[in-house]
Amino acid sequence: MHPIMTIEDIHAFLESHFPQVHADGRVLSVTDIRPGGLTMRFEPGERHLRPGDTVSGPSMVMLADVAAYAAILAHIGPVALAVTTSLNINFLRKPKLAPIFCDCRILKLGKRLAVIDAILTQENVDSPVAQAVATYSIPPK
Repeated sequence: MHPIMTIEDIHAFLESHFPQVHADGRVLSVTDIRPGGLTMRFEPGERHLRPGDTVSGPSMVMLADVAAYAAILAHIGPVALAVTTSLNINFLRKPKLAPIFCDCRILKLGKRLAVIDAILTQENVDSPVAQAVATYSIPPK
């Protein structure tokens, strides 16, 4: 399974079809696309914190969801109506206010369904801060 979109293609698609993702400033960027996977970087700000000075759960869910969506698009092309049908996340460690990387691996990419495993990590932290599995419905062509 080889990607058919570049990092620039993904960024341009998100800008044109989902400008609300960057409504409060650009915090997400794709850093790597590879066969069967993608990595996205999230730059959390003060608005992404919850009490206890940790990045909020909803912010990490957003990262996992957008990164998984981008991983699918990178491999099937610009399909705006691919939609999340389920997303399950496990919060494993308290993330600090620092960049979070979401490494996505495509587990299944069928004609109508895609399943993505997403691991969220931070630099200089030995183990993941969260892990998610996302399933997407792909519309018929």
